[in-house]
Amino acid sequence: MQEKPDAADLLATARDVVLQDLLPALPPDKAIAARMVAAAIALALRQATAPPMAEADLAALAAAIRAGRHDPGTESHAQVAAFLRDYARARAAVSAPKALG
Repeated sequence: MQEKPDAADLLATARDVVLQDLLPALPPDKAIAARMVAAAIALALRQATAPPMAEADLAALAAAIRAGRHDPGTESHAQVAAFLRDYARARAAVSAPKALG
């Protein structure tokens, strides 16, 4: 039985084809479009390979935060703050990895 490439492998291959094979053959006025396609593929690749996060029901968490149930001084404040920091870092790693330095 032959193994099939997974989504991450296919995305990485497609991005390489766009950047290495297609982009050099395109006229300059099409280069920006090709780079946008490559950037979109890179984003999809990061999404496909990002580690899964144990996401709480974010709507319920937001409502609890607005209601003050996780304000400084509450027992859950540190845990919720850590979750939000980790969640924001994980989202930035996918959508804007250069922003993380």
